[in-house]
Amino acid sequence: MNFHGIDLNLLVAFDALMSERNVSRAAVQVGVSQPAMSAALSRLRKLFGDPLFLRSAKGLLPTPRARDLAEPIAQALLQIESTLVEKPTFLPGKAALTFKLGLSDYPAFVLLPLLLQALAEIAPGVSLNVHAFTDRDHAVDLLDAGVIDAAIGVPPTQADGRILTRRLLRDEFVTIVSSGHPAARHGMTLRNYLDLPHVLVSPEGELYGLVDQALAQQGRKRKLGLTLPQMFAVPAIVARTSMSATVLKRVARYSPAGQELMLFPPPVQLPEVVFDLIWHRRSDSHPAQCWLRNFIDEQARFL
Repeated sequence: MNFHGIDLNLLVAFDALMSERNVSRAAVQVGVSQPAMSAALSRLRKLFGDPLFLRSAKGLLPTPRARDLAEPIAQALLQIESTLVEKPTFLPGKAALTFKLGLSDYPAFVLLPLLLQALAEIAPGVSLNVHAFTDRDHAVDLLDAGVIDAAIGVPPTQADGRILTRRLLRDEFVTIVSSGHPAARHGMTLRNYLDLPHVLVSPEGELYGLVDQALAQQGRKRKLGLTLPQMFAVPAIVARTSMSATVLKRVARYSPAGQELMLFPPPVQLPEVVFDLIWHRRSDSHPAQCWLRNFIDEQARFL
């Protein structure tokens, strides 16, 4: 086997460029100057006979050739690293550090209290710095910029080898009314459902949601009594009014008003909602980051 002309440091530079999509950040990751990283990119282009990365407003965009090379090169470097470098063991009970975690509203509501309770017992020296996001691809931007170590939210639309995901939570929609409402005694038929005023959760302020789409397919329409941008106030509102709402089951169950509600399957078919654990490939093998992801995964199983 002849590796003449191939410098393994060039493959490290390629992996960093693929991960960071920015020459300056890739240079910092590898520990070289920006001119040195630019020179490495020039050599990579000659080696593979391809531009590999093209400049854009969003940073360096990999060419199809670069995308084809990314996974084999990353795996090869990981294999070399695992053979030559002994990684330190992460001891959560003795650690004193802060993890930066990106959370959308739902995992902050249902999972964060559980995480903090477990951290106090397992890793009392570990704290969390939570960053909020609403747009699913904003989490990718935060990971790219190194603002957060990991995120929990709906799967991003940007499918790319530098962003890794693991399925963490699933939830389903339920229709809720006050436990004292007549519908709580008579059941939630589609006819009863359409007779009620409804709360619509619409982050964008639109007067149309998943339920309305499903009803429109049947040529039906519901009456809206309230539209608001997030769902966590909805259970308390429904418990104290004659309105109905369709929300995720854990939002209703974990609400302080949960005992004042009756839960029914929605009278229309709605999709299941999934939430992923999301992280950047640059932190995939870091011992502390691996522990954090496994810890989150283990705690999520109690939900």
